[in-house]
Amino acid sequence: MKLATYKDGSRDGQLVVVSRDLTQAHYAAGIATRLQQVLDDWNFLSPQLQDLYVTLNQGRARHAFPFDPALCMAPLPRPVQAYDAWASAAHLERLGWPVPAKVDGPLVRPWVGDVLGPTDPPPGPTAQAAADLGPGLAVVTGDVAPACSPAEALEGVRLLMLACTWTLPARLEEERALGLGLLHGRPATSYGPVAVTPDELGEAWRRGRVHLGLKVQAQGRRLCRGDAGAAMAWHVGRWLAQAARTRALPAGTVVHSGPLSPVEPSGGVACLAERRAQETREHGEPRSPWLLAGDRVHIELQADDGSPPMGAIDCEVPAQG
Repeated sequence: MKLATYKDGSRDGQLVVVSRDLTQAHYAAGIATRLQQVLDDWNFLSPQLQDLYVTLNQGRARHAFPFDPALCMAPLPRPVQAYDAWASAAHLERLGWPVPAKVDGPLVRPWVGDVLGPTDPPPGPTAQAAADLGPGLAVVTGDVAPACSPAEALEGVRLLMLACTWTLPARLEEERALGLGLLHGRPATSYGPVAVTPDELGEAWRRGRVHLGLKVQAQGRRLCRGDAGAAMAWHVGRWLAQAARTRALPAGTVVHSGPLSPVEPSGGVACLAERRAQETREHGEPRSPWLLAGDRVHIELQADDGSPPMGAIDCEVPAQG
């Protein structure tokens, strides 16, 4: 099934069920008003939402209405916990940060930042800080036990979302130079309009990876096009198990993949930092600008037929951050 959260002036919004083709929606108020409620009582509430989803897809939902992504918050506006898992080894290598040989799994760290909807303006560049994007995948969990195996962790996956973590590269470098964790350098993450259950993706969800085509456009041109699943050096179960090594992950935890960089160079790059690093190696200096005010960013995960099962992130970079 597909779930979204509509803006209603509150912090948590209103939960809606969205049709498979993303054209119709129906409020879930008779079952639950917030996605966190569903995650907290998944076994009882999710079958009821699934029934509504089936009715909606059959065209028999009496109070259905046209779905509008511009009215969406992030599907889960206030995660209980959030982590970044640097799941793409190609991304780290293109930045000149090869994964240490002793590391057996993705690098995971806590994440704190604003949670944005699919059309909300991201942090914009200022005179002191440029802006960059980082498209990828996010996983929403049920309860995950501490010290679980990757296979056990996979059982805790409830929903999958399109995500884009925004960075301010100058702030990022300042924090790295001081040996601090990333805080001001990664101020926000945008999410696609709908969260989907893994079974909704069919064969595209296999062995803990989402095999959909990641398509990214920015600055008026294609930045990236490649298989998101192939870009994951470690599957989702490894991310979650790494995050849960010493602690439980409560229902409503979100874990991001980090930027998913195409394995093949012909697929492009996941972010402008990768492109600028490549240009520096080839020409001695970067030649591509960071995101500029007025730049439009469009991100999708596409099925084989070209449809975006999770919708799209489509936003314009503002003049000021």
